[in-house]
Amino acid sequence: MTEHEDGDAPADLRLTSAEWSMWQAFRNGSTCELHVGDPARDDPHGQHLWGPERRVRARVVALLLLESPHAQPGRVAALKLTGAYITDTLDLAGGTIKPFVELRDCRFEAELVLPESRFTTLRLVNCAIPRVEAARLHTEGDLHLPRCVVQSGVRLTDAQIGTDLLLNQIVVHKDRQGRSIMADGMTVAQDLQAEMIESYGELSLRGATVGVTLSLRGSRLSNPFGRRALNAPQLTVERTLYLTPAGLANSPFSSGVTPPYGIAHTPSRGTRMQRFECEGGMRLDDGRFGDAIDLEDARFVMESDQELSLRRIQTPELRFLGERPQRGRVVLSGARVVTLVDRSASWPGLGGLWMAGFAYETLVPHGRFPLTVRLRWVAAATPEYAPEPYEMLAAALRRSGEDADAREVLLAKQRRRRETLPLAGKAWGFLQDWTVAYGYRPGRAAVWMAILWAIGAAYFAGSPPPPLKPEEAPVWNPYLYALDLLLPVVDLNQGTAWKPAGGAQWVAAVLILAGWVLATTVAAGASRLLRRQ
Repeated sequence: MTEHEDGDAPADLRLTSAEWSMWQAFRNGSTCELHVGDPARDDPHGQHLWGPERRVRARVVALLLLESPHAQPGRVAALKLTGAYITDTLDLAGGTIKPFVELRDCRFEAELVLPESRFTTLRLVNCAIPRVEAARLHTEGDLHLPRCVVQSGVRLTDAQIGTDLLLNQIVVHKDRQGRSIMADGMTVAQDLQAEMIESYGELSLRGATVGVTLSLRGSRLSNPFGRRALNAPQLTVERTLYLTPAGLANSPFSSGVTPPYGIAHTPSRGTRMQRFECEGGMRLDDGRFGDAIDLEDARFVMESDQELSLRRIQTPELRFLGERPQRGRVVLSGARVVTLVDRSASWPGLGGLWMAGFAYETLVPHGRFPLTVRLRWVAAATPEYAPEPYEMLAAALRRSGEDADAREVLLAKQRRRRETLPLAGKAWGFLQDWTVAYGYRPGRAAVWMAILWAIGAAYFAGSPPPPLKPEEAPVWNPYLYALDLLLPVVDLNQGTAWKPAGGAQWVAAVLILAGWVLATTVAAGASRLLRRQ
């Protein structure tokens, strides 16, 4: 089928009036308007049937885009179609489409087939589409699908988007594999905006790359059919991943995108501002995020076997400020974060948090987050004793200049470790804790030393022991004698010059043993301090 030299359609096409209008508008670069003027009847997602006056055949649309008749002199050809019902399957697989394409308020009778096709810019705004099949799609400019309703999934596997991918307020239902949007390996050169979307199935972004920002502000991801609502391991976002509230274009939570491609009307949940919600598990394992992951006011509804999995992620900042999950687990094992911004009410309780190997440098709590609550946070993440979470918290507090709190954390670590020891180890641990708090409170040693010295001096002042060698004995001094017994290693030439017997022998033994216990505990605490430094 070939076009006429003057740009008119081939006669054998037998264009309808709607198709003829579309053909002429294409050559002029103008918009072909097929609305009837009634908002209810013009709604592509409504129940009203659209008659033949609005129908255009998919083969005619494909001919315009692939063969591209000559534009009118002084005009740039472009397909701008509004309010059309596109019959049959629009199949552009493998094609190169040079004209600008924008379809608004259109209905598609069958799926849109775009695998391995190349566009400059493709915009589908507020359209009703059974399915979008666009694996390995390539665009030099934007790909827009705002406010579209797709009944059987969108496939963008290995697609390459030259600038922005805009999906704001799209509603996508699952395909036969249970996936709503399948975009594994996709590359977006600039922003991926998917704000206030509704996804019913698994949104898959495995190995995808976003050149600037990925925004899921105000979106609702729901997958009652499988384990995860968002499956995005090895995702790379050069700037920030937003899982935060969103609102209309004039609200405080707006991303700044203007209609018709931004958020233009009150969303289906009926509020001008709504938060991000995920009903099902979320997997961001091994992701790389150049600026931050922002979970402010996010809500996660999970079953007991589902996870918010952030294993081995790397990001300068994690803002964990969402609502506390009631079920499921939050997993941060192996994650690397520079700054952790959090609040106590956001973390799950005992058994709901795993963070073995989780590394962070700075803590920035929002609201009141006392040390006792922070210690419960660590305990909730370690059903079995592990030293790393305590040491990581102590190091972060020390970097913030809170040395006293850091010592309290390390003391809590020793007490937690004591629970795993056999009976003898527990007894020794209780003794160290009671006397000098495992060396983290060395002032206690001085107090105990002074008390024992006073008791010993008072006892020996009233019951002096006989000299071992009377001709060589020094002048009797009960204070120096008691001190010599208490201080291990140090020799004041008193302890070996006298021979206690009876009760005095037992008092001397107690002083010697107490001195060694205190000295050993203080030395152990000092060695731990030196190792940390």
